[in-house]
Amino acid sequence: MSPGLCVDLYELKMAASYRRHRMEDLATFSLFVRELPAQRGFLVAGGLDQCLEGLEQLGDDVADLARRPTPGLSDADLDALDGLRFSGEVWAVPEGRIVFANEPILEVTAPVAEAQIVETLLLNQVTLHTTLGSKAARCMLAAAGRLELVEFGLRRAQGLDAGLAAARMAAVVGFAATSNVEASRRFGIPASGTMAHSFVEAYPAEIDAFRAYAGDYPDNVTLLVDTYDTAAGVSNAIAVIDALGLEHSAAIRIDSGDLVALARQARAALDGAGLRAVRIVVSGGLDEHDVAELVRMGAPIDVVGVGTRLACSADAPYLDSAYKLVAMGERPVLKLSPGKRSLPGKKQVYRHEDMHDVLSLRSEPAPAGAVALLEPVMRAGRRLGGPFDLDAARARFESDLAALAPSARMLVDPRAPVATVSDELRSLAAEVARAARSGP
Repeated sequence: MSPGLCVDLYELKMAASYRRHRMEDLATFSLFVRELPAQRGFLVAGGLDQCLEGLEQLGDDVADLARRPTPGLSDADLDALDGLRFSGEVWAVPEGRIVFANEPILEVTAPVAEAQIVETLLLNQVTLHTTLGSKAARCMLAAAGRLELVEFGLRRAQGLDAGLAAARMAAVVGFAATSNVEASRRFGIPASGTMAHSFVEAYPAEIDAFRAYAGDYPDNVTLLVDTYDTAAGVSNAIAVIDALGLEHSAAIRIDSGDLVALARQARAALDGAGLRAVRIVVSGGLDEHDVAELVRMGAPIDVVGVGTRLACSADAPYLDSAYKLVAMGERPVLKLSPGKRSLPGKKQVYRHEDMHDVLSLRSEPAPAGAVALLEPVMRAGRRLGGPFDLDAARARFESDLAALAPSARMLVDPRAPVATVSDELRSLAAEVARAARSGP
């Protein structure tokens, strides 16, 4: 697949028109989220690594346009786009950091055709990863440090790329493992797997299935006990684990029913058999609210598998993200459309220790005690620094989360912080708006 050509047609047509008219001024576009979903008190920035990879590959992707039919583009368009590659710079919030509405997550400065053509790619990747990372972060909040979380939403994710993004961002916010083999290989996330009900059904008796699987994987085996009758399944698991001496490497998994009651019964049976080290894993269409209830009820559960509702961010599957032109050369610009007004100029977000943010022009000095969120990550079309560092992204998330107000961390009706707009930026916006309304 060519990431740079996963693009809305009008981006290519605008880029071709810019180049035909020799419009080569540097343009700055700002990518941000206008409003947070109703039940989000914060977002977790994600997708930057995929954006930079796509920008570096853009030249090869555009060259591919001439090698195969491209509906909607004329020969003149293809001639105009010939040789286009991304040569600009990118400032961005590092992945894992917490961000809020109307704060730039990423800003691009490049010749206008280059900056325009990458809009779809950047919005797609930032929106997907930020949406899923923010959902996964809520699950971590619900677990409250008492439950280990494993991601396994690939089978119902809305595409293979979305499944990879879910595993990656879940790891950024602290999930212990993923069932997704390719995500494990690609991102260095621990892989985790149990068994399916079909494996149990394939054998004449449940205990035969358990015996075979435990014998094949004695160092790390999780037996699925609810295919027929959970209590009987626990008894069969106990018999196999005890016979093979697997107390310290085995777990059982419950995937249906009253998870709290069944976990309590299973824990009592395991402890009664002297298998106190055997862990209990639960799953079955769970989300952050279910996880919070398991914690509230004090269920004797060790690990929770979170899949479909995380991988689809079921309650908030999209963000109101936007990519808007904010400067053309040295001329600041804005959009005045009702409900979609933007702010002009290259920007910076300055953050105080209490997570109070100030949205400023990039040229403004940092307020006392504040740090800048956006960092230069690409120059002359090439990324700065090394490859994506999962541990560093997780550390950034954990640091920001620790400083976040309890009201923003709530799972129900959170209150999201709102950035203060600096006086200089506010004044520039008013000036540019007056000029736009009055015309030349």
